[in-house]
Amino acid sequence: MESCGCSQCTQQYCSKKVSIFQGLNIEYLSKISSKVNHKTFKKGEVIFMQGDTTQNLYIVNSGKIKIFKDTPSGKEQILYILSDGDTIGELSLLKKETINYSAVAMEKTRVCVLTGHHFQEVITQNPDIIVKVMETVGDRLQKVESLVQSLGTKDVEARLAQTLASLAEEFGTVNNSGIKLTLPMSREELSNYVGVARETISRKLGVLQDAGLIELISNKKIIIKDLEKLKKHSSQE
Repeated sequence: MESCGCSQCTQQYCSKKVSIFQGLNIEYLSKISSKVNHKTFKKGEVIFMQGDTTQNLYIVNSGKIKIFKDTPSGKEQILYILSDGDTIGELSLLKKETINYSAVAMEKTRVCVLTGHHFQEVITQNPDIIVKVMETVGDRLQKVESLVQSLGTKDVEARLAQTLASLAEEFGTVNNSGIKLTLPMSREELSNYVGVARETISRKLGVLQDAGLIELISNKKIIIKDLEKLKKHSSQE
């Protein structure tokens, strides 16, 4: 892990990318940036683990982070993925509790770190931020609830279709063939996300391709041929 001060960052005022800081003027964003340190995590490097305590707010500057919990069987269940502008650790700072999930870099990831002390200063001077934090936490809870419902009620094919549709909306780019999706995870991680064995994922990807819903370009590159049809397919239970 590499560290540096915000003054060494080539992206000035990266805090303006953060949803919970939207609405703050450029002078105040500059003030926040002056208190931020940067850390660079290699692929697979741990940011924190389930059961840890944190004194920091983490802001994703670039790269991706998987948030997951360990299951009783020893596997990891991915809950959601963080990318540019996303934050993590804010609820633990506000509630002063241990973290109930783990965070690991999925690729080379640059993170801005704001200490809990400085975060409390920001909140004191800008109390509306608490509302935005609650909105962010609410959105994540909705994602987790959707995942739990999917795991409990849908078959593997529908769960995979739902996952691909969600990833396409978040990380895909539109082209003439549909939506080009570069998976932000390995096939093993995708299988953990959907909650099945890797071999099952490979087989079900083939089924979705045969149905004309997706086109497999490579291990990580997929073309979503028709997003709405894929979503409809994911609604099957």
